[in-house]
Amino acid sequence: SPLDLEQCSLQVLEPEGSPSWSLLKLLGDRGCTVVELAESLQALEHTEALRCLSHSGIKIVVQPDSRAVLPGQVVKLCCWATGHPFVHYQWFKEEKEVPHGNSPELVLSPVSVKDSGFYICRVNSESSFTFSRWARLEVCELQDTAHGSLMGLPENKLCICIQPQPQNLTVGDALVLECGAVGNPIPHYQWFRNGFPLTNGSKNVYTVTYVDVEHQGTYWCHVFNDQEDKDSKKVEVTIGRKAMAVECTEEDLSDLQESDPQEESSHRPVATDKVALLIGNMSYWNHPQLKAPMVDVYELTSLLRQLDFKVVSLLDLTESEMRNAVDEFLLLLDEGVYGLLYYAGHGYENYGNSFMVPVDAPNPYRSANCLCVQNILRLMQEKQTGLNVFLLDMCRKRNEYDDTILILDALKVTANIVFGYATCQGAEAFEIQQLGLANGIFMKFLKDRLLEDKKITVLLDEIAEDMGKCPLTKGKQALEIRSSLSEKRALTDPVQQSTSSAESLARNLQWAKAHELPESMTLEFQCGVQIQLGFAAEFSNVMIIYTRIVKKPPEITACRAHITDFPVDLDVDPKEANKGTPEETGSYLVSKDLPKHCLYTRLNSLQKLRERLIFTVCLHYEYSGIEDTMDERKEINVGKPLISKLGLHHGFKTKNCPQTCCMPGYPFHNPVESSPEAAEYYIPSHCQPSSCPGVYHPNCACSASITQPEACSCNGTSRILASRHEVQHYSPTVEKSNVPVETTDDTVELEFFLSDSLSFSEQQ
Repeated sequence: SPLDLEQCSLQVLEPEGSPSWSLLKLLGDRGCTVVELAESLQALEHTEALRCLSHSGIKIVVQPDSRAVLPGQVVKLCCWATGHPFVHYQWFKEEKEVPHGNSPELVLSPVSVKDSGFYICRVNSESSFTFSRWARLEVCELQDTAHGSLMGLPENKLCICIQPQPQNLTVGDALVLECGAVGNPIPHYQWFRNGFPLTNGSKNVYTVTYVDVEHQGTYWCHVFNDQEDKDSKKVEVTIGRKAMAVECTEEDLSDLQESDPQEESSHRPVATDKVALLIGNMSYWNHPQLKAPMVDVYELTSLLRQLDFKVVSLLDLTESEMRNAVDEFLLLLDEGVYGLLYYAGHGYENYGNSFMVPVDAPNPYRSANCLCVQNILRLMQEKQTGLNVFLLDMCRKRNEYDDTILILDALKVTANIVFGYATCQGAEAFEIQQLGLANGIFMKFLKDRLLEDKKITVLLDEIAEDMGKCPLTKGKQALEIRSSLSEKRALTDPVQQSTSSAESLARNLQWAKAHELPESMTLEFQCGVQIQLGFAAEFSNVMIIYTRIVKKPPEITACRAHITDFPVDLDVDPKEANKGTPEETGSYLVSKDLPKHCLYTRLNSLQKLRERLIFTVCLHYEYSGIEDTMDERKEINVGKPLISKLGLHHGFKTKNCPQTCCMPGYPFHNPVESSPEAAEYYIPSHCQPSSCPGVYHPNCACSASITQPEACSCNGTSRILASRHEVQHYSPTVEKSNVPVETTDDTVELEFFLSDSLSFSEQQ
């Protein structure tokens, strides 16, 4: 009846109410069947709900994990799936069935070296079937290491069990260095020589088939996974020339005596420190949403940390938050420090100045609402930095709504500035969207070369060449490089701090403040139930909280726990918290590193946290024979985690406003009182922003009344290139973010480069 429907609809007012759930329960109580429900939905033409009622097929909910272990340990590979009416399992090693491997858990006890290989599980239900992902099992064969000395290690901890050995070779010999490690997730390897990563050194065995004198040096291997990292011992590899008898004259001997016996060594630049600020803006309030910045910032963070950069990675910042983040970034800079600023999001370029657009920028926006990159560069120069690198993954089209001309102070001639623009002046930058994968075109090529030991401008040149060969970007997007770099400086240059100066200590403290996570804790309730509370950082301003019940007294038949009552600053939706998988919370990038079988809550925008992070853990449990549910609550105070310690939520600091990005009309800026270094503005009288309806202005700041071209489209639905300078008809509705998937599978790479299904709609 209409009254029933109204009562169900009112459930939306309850904290955890659901009108749909109430309606389904009502239908069930009245004896309605699924067939009757389907007939009603058919009459309503509610196809989306009908799809929910149909059998969705087999779904694998727990995938097997790759790992490296020692001989004699017990290994358990897990694959759990759901299906209708029930599912069967069969494990394979490569192409052969594993005997008795027909359960969701494959147990190898004890594991031996011959068990090494790739495993996969086939799940079938009636006539359909699917496969899990491949899991790689490495069983390290111990040579000189005592096996018993390693058996007491904590399970799944990263441990190096095979260390490289020093070698004394002659020219022409083969160099073979081996490093073996165990751990879960499976360890990765990166070999170094004299402090620099080796291009082909990403395997546990590093080989040079024919060595020369240039291969001499100190070698070690950096072993890491997504949870921890370790370095092997450092070993010396000496290369001697083979003794050869040659005939020479007295004149040759005379020249030999006069020559300088000291060989010239090329001077390698060094950095006093390396600092990077990475900003990815996606969830715009008044402009089209982006998907790639989250994946781009995450991947670049991982790569820069391998190069010893102190990285601060932030998502979705407002104007004041961006300005304060830049201020904190400048505090980390000092003489000789390498500073790198990466930005992915909406942007534009006017009169040679580049502007980064915050997520709260109005529609349309102007320079007063954005951050000027050139002003940030001037402030970096005042710190006497050793290298200033700007990687701007944004569009550079003109903003027709902004005719303000910034007259900036002249930059110093420092010969250490490098700009890498993702696209040319006046052009757009695109992101790949393929079956949930989202990447900026620029990052797609940048991440493949960033670890190479080359001058930064040479590195960017090669990336530009790679982009030029890609059929997807040809004629649409091309990398542009601007540089005044005179020295051979590279991102791989070593860090060499002469002394532990006060500036260096303050810099380390400032960076550490932004990366402190609360410690994991175990909560014990009066009823005897114990709950583990853990924390993980996805970005400097995004944290995951996971909870699981680790102990339940036998007299308690059922119990469940969840966390609630978060500070209002974080705007946590209760319906998006306490999810069964990290993916349900929107956390796709670190899900494989988190403990399984927990409840997960993702806290975004920690920079908005004004006070300490205080929340409540609620426990509901039932005793055998008692119908009533018992409740217990504990209030948890974890202080200010990650970036919230730096107070980016505060209003923009007036003392730095004219310097970071001078803005006419900004509430805290008084042009009369500002310093002589402040920027000036000139607005030509004939260039006032036009508001004529029906006129197309090629920039992001479009109003709804303006005629706009269609967005780029695909012939199919598998892949599109979306612009970071969208001009489509846009309604600021918050969309569900796509699932970012990172893969290095060769077939995916091949498909990316050989795809011919993409077509662009002509820009109007």
